[in-house]
Amino acid sequence: MTTQPARPERSGPETASVVDVSPFKASLVKAVFRDVTPMHVSRSAAWAAASVTRTVLAEIIDGARRAAAAEARKKLIPGDLLAAIDRNVELEVGTKWYDHSPTFRGLTGVLYDAEGVIVSSRKRSRSRKPSAVVGAHRFEAGVKKLLRSRRATAVPAMVRDLDGIASVLLTDLALDAVRVVREGGVQRFGTVTLEMSGEPAPPPFHKDPLRALSTRRGDGRTIGREDILAATTMQLFGGNLRQRALTEARRAAQTTSAG
Repeated sequence: MTTQPARPERSGPETASVVDVSPFKASLVKAVFRDVTPMHVSRSAAWAAASVTRTVLAEIIDGARRAAAAEARKKLIPGDLLAAIDRNVELEVGTKWYDHSPTFRGLTGVLYDAEGVIVSSRKRSRSRKPSAVVGAHRFEAGVKKLLRSRRATAVPAMVRDLDGIASVLLTDLALDAVRVVREGGVQRFGTVTLEMSGEPAPPPFHKDPLRALSTRRGDGRTIGREDILAATTMQLFGGNLRQRALTEARRAAQTTSAG
């Protein structure tokens, strides 16, 4: 009788590596980028963008899991998404989706037209340009796979919101990456230090990795990995999430390039 090889143990939801779980395929990333720009997207750039999206959504899901656990629930609901964002400002991403989701209705403010009439969310978003919201359904399979990897289940409305946030975030990354290529580097930086009352302030970073992205090298027709990293610094607040997203994006891009 032959001995079956031992299966590797699965990492817990708090320690899973981006290399272990890649719910958003490079082909999907490139499809989103094609909606934004005719520029070529390198393979390492596509995997870096997929990694950033995965890292951010995983953090949102984990925050929602903690909110659900506080109410002794296992299945995530939209209210858990709101609680996660309320507890961690770094998770407030993909904000263009907020006008399209009932979950965020009432949180984005009321918009009036010139005659003082309230403008509905549908009229606000009407545009001839390709919208990240239109293609949000493309992320459903990846979102469900990510939920399973975090040992979480969610109601359909929660999945829809995660779809939308992923779509908008990735589209915004594409837009900022294009800007980085055209402007020759990052022209603006943002750093926010988050402190909790009663807890010591986090130590400052000894090296500022963002400055290394301020000057771009390469041709003006290809979006590369460094352009995605630079776009990430423009999309995420300066905190633990941004640092982790940058680290895991580099690792994902290097792993796929070596493979």
